[in-house]
Amino acid sequence: MANRLLFPPTTLKDIQDRGWDVPDFVYVNGDAYVDHPSFGAAVITRTLEAAGYRVAVLAQPNWKNTNDFKRFGRPRYGFLVSSGVIDSMVNHYTAAKRRRSSDVYTPGGKAAKRPDRALIVYCRLIREAYGDIPIAIGGVEASLRRFAHYDYWDDAVRKSVLLDSGADLLMFGMGERSILVTADWMSRGAPIWECAKMRGVCFVSPAPMRGSIEIPSYEDCVKSKKKYGEAFLVQYNEQDPVRGRAISQRCGDCCIVQTVPDMPLNREELDKTYTLPYQRTWHPDYDDQGGVPAIEEVQFSIAHTRGCFGSCSFCAITFLQGRIVTTRSHESVLEEAKTITQMPNFKGYIHDVGGPTANFRRSACDKQLKHGACAGRQCLFPKPCPNLIVDHTDYIQLLREIRALPKVKKVFVRSGLRYDYIMADKSDAFLRELCQHHVSGQLKVAPEHVSPKVLAVMGKPGRDVYDAFCSKYKRINQELGKEQYLVPYLISSHPGSDLSAAVELAEYLRDINHQPEQVQDFYPTPGTLSTCMFYTGFDPRSGKSVYIPRTAHEKAMQRALLQFRRPQNFALVREALRECHREDLIGTGRECLVPPEGMKSAHEYAQIRHEKKAREERREQRNKKKPQGKAAQGRNKPAQSRNKPSQGKSPKNSASSSRRTSSPRH
Repeated sequence: MANRLLFPPTTLKDIQDRGWDVPDFVYVNGDAYVDHPSFGAAVITRTLEAAGYRVAVLAQPNWKNTNDFKRFGRPRYGFLVSSGVIDSMVNHYTAAKRRRSSDVYTPGGKAAKRPDRALIVYCRLIREAYGDIPIAIGGVEASLRRFAHYDYWDDAVRKSVLLDSGADLLMFGMGERSILVTADWMSRGAPIWECAKMRGVCFVSPAPMRGSIEIPSYEDCVKSKKKYGEAFLVQYNEQDPVRGRAISQRCGDCCIVQTVPDMPLNREELDKTYTLPYQRTWHPDYDDQGGVPAIEEVQFSIAHTRGCFGSCSFCAITFLQGRIVTTRSHESVLEEAKTITQMPNFKGYIHDVGGPTANFRRSACDKQLKHGACAGRQCLFPKPCPNLIVDHTDYIQLLREIRALPKVKKVFVRSGLRYDYIMADKSDAFLRELCQHHVSGQLKVAPEHVSPKVLAVMGKPGRDVYDAFCSKYKRINQELGKEQYLVPYLISSHPGSDLSAAVELAEYLRDINHQPEQVQDFYPTPGTLSTCMFYTGFDPRSGKSVYIPRTAHEKAMQRALLQFRRPQNFALVREALRECHREDLIGTGRECLVPPEGMKSAHEYAQIRHEKKAREERREQRNKKKPQGKAAQGRNKPAQSRNKPSQGKSPKNSASSSRRTSSPRH
C-alpha cells in the first residue's frame, strides 16, 4: 500500500498525523481523488500545497446529511467545491436521459456516488453545516453554467449555478492562477467588490459592473429564445483573454458579473504544473475497492498542450481552455515520460502523447498572442485562414525524443489529431512519421459527419478534406508496407442533421464498408454553441434557422441508420428510408442498406449480397475472356455452355461458401 503521507489528507487522522489543528481549505469533489495531472482536483490541490496552504480533500462525500462535511471541522479559510472532471448530470445520464450503470471516476466503477447537480447539493450542505463560511466553486460544471443556461435534463433555462448553489465566488476555465488569487482573497476575508479586480471569476453584484457588457437578463432568456441566443453570442465572443471584456447579466434584483478571462499559462508556468509531486495513482483509500478505473486511460499517457483553435460547435474547450494554444517544453514532457518508464507496471508503451488537439504545438498565428483569437472567424473552418501557421516539425522532434528514451518500445498518438490541419501541411513528413512509428494498427479521427449542411453547423471541414486525408493515409501506409486502418468518430442527431443527412452518412458507411461499434448521439451539454442551436433552433451567429432532431424516435432512426447492418435496426432503418422516399435503398442489391420485410437476419442478407456479387464477378470474368469478332462466335458458345453448370451449384454448397466469406464482416 502506498504511503498515505505522500497524498493529500482525506481523514481526520491524516490531519492529526501532519500535526495540523485544522486545514486552511477543504476541497470537496464529486470524483474519487486520483493524484495525477490529468485530474483537476489533483492539480488544484497540489498548486495550493506548493503555495503553502494546508488542503484536505473531501472526495465523494455522503450528501444525505452534513456529517461528512464536518469531518475536518471548520476550515480556517473556507471550502472549495467541484463536481468532478465532468458535469454531474452528464456523468449520471446518457444522451437519451437514461441513468448510467457505472462511473469510471468512482472506486470500483460504481454509480450513484455523487448527487445530481452536485455543486448545488454540496454547497447547500456546507451552508447548513457552517452558515456563512466562504465557498468558491470551480471546474467544468461551474465553468459551463456561469450564466443563465439551457439545461437539457430540465428542458428549461436555469439560473447561474452561482446563484443556485449560494456560493460566494465562481472560478471558470483552467484554475492554476485563479485558485491562488481566490485563496488569497478568502484568507484575507476581503470584501466581494475586490473580485472585480480578479481575472477568470464570477461573483454576485447588486448592479452591473462598470465597463462591462450587459447581456439579456435571466428573465429575458427564459421568455425569449432570441434573447437567449443574443446572450450566448456575447459570452462566446468575449471568451478570449486578450480582447475579451467583462460581462454582466441581471437576475432578479442582483447581477452575475464575469470578469475578463484569465490568460493561459505560459510555457514555464505549464511546465511547473507538471513538476508537482503527483503520485500518479488513486488514493490508498480505494485500494480495497479495486481502485479508480479512470486512471487506466491516462496512466501511461502524456498531455503536452492546452487550448484548441479548432472551435468545433459541439466542443466546450473554447469555454474551458480557450482558443490560444500553449505547450509544454520538450524537457518537461521528457521528464514525465522518464517518470512513466520507472513505474512498476510499465510495459514499454506510451499510450498517447496528445492534448485537446494532439498536433497543435503552437498558436494558430502570431496575431493571436497580441490581439487574441479573431471574433466571428475560425482558424480552420470553412477553410484554413491565410494567417494560419501550419508546422509539425516541433511535434515530430518531440515524438522522436520520447521514443528514443530507454525502456520505451513504442509511442502512440491515439487521440485528438486534427486531420484538416495535417492536410493543410504542405509536407507529408508528419503523417509519414505518424504512420511509421505512432499508429497501433488503427488511427481514430473525427470527421463527425459527411453531409455538407451538418458539417457547416458543426464547424467541421467538408467531406472532400476527409476523403483526401483517407487517400493520403492509405497511400503512405502502402509505401511503408503497413496495413493500418482509420476509425472515424461520428455524431448522430446533431443540429442540422435531418433524416436525409443521416441517410447520406449511412450510404458513406456502406461505401467504405465500415460499421461503427458505437454511435454518439449529440449531447446538449451547457456552454456549447451546438447546445444553443439545439435550444433556440437557430445559429446565434447568423440568425438562420437550424433543423433540430428533437423526438426520441427520430434520434433512434438516425442512430439506427449509422448501424444499418444490425438486424434489430432493420425496422427503424426501413421506416427512415421510406420517410425520406429512399425506398431504393431497401432490397438485396449492393447499394441497399437493409433487406425487405421477410428477411430474418443480417446473415441472410449478407448471403444474398455475396451470391449476387459472385455472379457479377463471374460474368465480368467471362466477358473479359470472350473472343471478339465473328470468327470467335462459334468458339464462344461452348465456353458459355461450360460456364452454365458452375452457376447451378447446389444451394447448400453456395450457402456454405457465402457464410465463410461474409462472417468476418458481420
